[in-house]
Amino acid sequence: MNRFADRRFLMLQGPHGPFFNQLGRMLRAAGCTVWRVGFNKGDEVFWTHRPSFIRFDRPHEDWAGTARDLIVGRGITDLVLYGDTRPIHAEAIEIARAEGVTVHVFEEGYLRPYWVSYERGGSNGHSRLMEMTVTEMRAALAQSQIEFPEAPPRWGDMRQHVFYGALYHFMVMALNGGYRNFRPHRGITVFDEFRLYLRRLLTMPLHMIERRIATARVKFGGFPFHLVLMQLEHDASFRMHSPFGSQTEFIDMVMEGFAKGAPRHHHLVFKAHPLEDGRAPVTATIRAATRKFGLDGRVHFVRGGKLAGLLAQARSAVTVNSTAAQQVLWRGLPLKAFGRAVFDKPEFVSPQPLTEFFANPSRPDTRAYRDYRHYLLETSQVPGGFYSAVGRRALLRQVVDMMLAAEDPYQALVAGTAAPRQQLRAVT
Repeated sequence: MNRFADRRFLMLQGPHGPFFNQLGRMLRAAGCTVWRVGFNKGDEVFWTHRPSFIRFDRPHEDWAGTARDLIVGRGITDLVLYGDTRPIHAEAIEIARAEGVTVHVFEEGYLRPYWVSYERGGSNGHSRLMEMTVTEMRAALAQSQIEFPEAPPRWGDMRQHVFYGALYHFMVMALNGGYRNFRPHRGITVFDEFRLYLRRLLTMPLHMIERRIATARVKFGGFPFHLVLMQLEHDASFRMHSPFGSQTEFIDMVMEGFAKGAPRHHHLVFKAHPLEDGRAPVTATIRAATRKFGLDGRVHFVRGGKLAGLLAQARSAVTVNSTAAQQVLWRGLPLKAFGRAVFDKPEFVSPQPLTEFFANPSRPDTRAYRDYRHYLLETSQVPGGFYSAVGRRALLRQVVDMMLAAEDPYQALVAGTAAPRQQLRAVT
């Protein structure tokens, strides 16, 4: 008996690499019908089941009508995508909701790097977590017990992430003749995307040396410091769920607050996102703001790398809405955040004005955060990753059953139907 014969999945754009192809293969093995829409050559090359591939090569203005025709005409029951804010996804989600279609959203893990996020309806600022209180989470956890993994110390598959990003954009740049109407959802050309990914790959050894020198200066400097968790300016969380139009605005605001509020012997450390590729003038902006606010000798820039070592010595952390803030809270450090984020709860994030925060930061309620983290690990955080082979295997072992379940991860915990979880622990 085929229990899932009536499930008809439509997959849009996924993470760079083979994850969506493997996910579709396993859904077909479960008895579902699966289609994939491809918007460029990168999407096409990474999808090996040709009978189920749907090429979209018309102008973007035609996409909403095409999405409606696909969803209604093929009796789609489930829409699957990576990230919910890029225009083609946002339009499809609107249509899917109107038709009663279940929307499955994958994202980088809220507790990365050893987990990814799987939710229904929306993620990040559109997640159901935004409306939940810690009290509600505690009630849902009443029957649950779990051993807490240690806070992740590193980005799990960054090299594979960069490699697949470069390969994807090379194929779009060099082989995209059949998709002449394709336009990337970010504000630069495909050639520039490829160039940035390639440069990131080639400069990794040099950046590693720079990072180690900068980190050593901070670690052995003997001064108290506050950590600024940078994000990618083009990332959806920064663009769609923050009050800033650019990194420059955020950097200037943080520098001004630090100059006015922090004791003169304190320092400020900007920690770049591990995938920062130079498309935003972060380094130049930090230098200019350092001079502008008279902070010479007190500001440091660390290019990516491990976060745990810096957090072990930091006094506090500031971010827009980076998921790295979860590591800050896990360690009980004061946190100031400015964007919409799933961790933006009154128990965790300081309400202080920035100047006051740098002068005397208030600490989070660590017991409340422990319960919050427990709740995430029991619901939307799935062990594994999108980019490495071992990460994909771990992820697929659990997430397919979660997608086929009647309840979403949050409902399943309340209903007592959540599947047992294989939790990962870092081995040191």
